[in-house]
Amino acid sequence: MAISSERYSTSAILLHWLIAVLLIGNIGLAWYFNTLHGPAAAAPVALHRSIGITVLLLSLARLALRLAVRPPPLPAGLAAWERWASKAVHVLFYVVMIGLPLTGWAMVSVGPHLVQTPMTLFNLIPWPAIAPLTTVPAAQVHPTHELFEAAHGLMGKLAYVLIVLHVLAALKHQLIDRDTVVGRMAPFLAR
Repeated sequence: MAISSERYSTSAILLHWLIAVLLIGNIGLAWYFNTLHGPAAAAPVALHRSIGITVLLLSLARLALRLAVRPPPLPAGLAAWERWASKAVHVLFYVVMIGLPLTGWAMVSVGPHLVQTPMTLFNLIPWPAIAPLTTVPAAQVHPTHELFEAAHGLMGKLAYVLIVLHVLAALKHQLIDRDTVVGRMAPFLAR
């Protein structure tokens, strides 16, 4: 796990880009399956769930790595607001990367249907329901599902905002400031 004082570790870089591709791809997949009806939506929805759980597991690994290995310091010339914004966006990204799959998993776990028809990751690995949610009283299944669905939707919207902010900040640092910020996570763009 190579790390320098200026760049993230190789593991952190790989996890960053893998999670980014999976998260953006899963957003696109959700847009797609929301245009479908009936049985045509089943396979894309199953894939969406599998990718979501994968994002959750990879994000937990990334968080553990971040707690174990300090990230490289931000360049000294950054304004205080830029440092604050960077930290806020990173924290909110972890909220999304963990909260979005958790709310989706909770949404499909409500009621007994997932116990009767278990979820499998990529049609290979059985994945359990969140046990306490499978025993929600019948009268509460719909409102509980709606609550998790609303939270999942809000997390999705937060993801859109964060992705746009993150990309705009990277472009600003690379094209306007011409500093080393982007090269910390994208060594192929390092200066």
